[in-house]
Amino acid sequence: MPESAAIVRRFDDPDERRTFPLGRLDLVQIGAMSVGRAEYEPGWRWSEHVGAALGKATCDVAHIGIVLSGRNRIEMDDGRVFELGPGDLFEIGPGHDSVVVGDEPYVSLHLLGAEQYATK
Repeated sequence: MPESAAIVRRFDDPDERRTFPLGRLDLVQIGAMSVGRAEYEPGWRWSEHVGAALGKATCDVAHIGIVLSGRNRIEMDDGRVFELGPGDLFEIGPGHDSVVVGDEPYVSLHLLGAEQYATK
């Protein structure tokens, strides 16, 4: 990119939108990055609403991101369980399930892993 160039993108106009029951992932390409915005409704669970269609019990994608709103419980295959909330930065390795906690939608930005997420 030339030094004087500037790019502004918005999730209102994503390059790709992946939808699944109770949720979606919007992907935006900017520079050399793919950034994802995940939005899940109350009652959403990865293994039920994404993994079942892929034939997977747990997510095998590594993620780095930040929570914008809502709460999400991560259940690792090794038994560890923790919650994420607004402002939390996270790194989560493969081998996990996740579920929206409470009655507020969960929204997060994914800086790593968005390209591989919810794909066959």
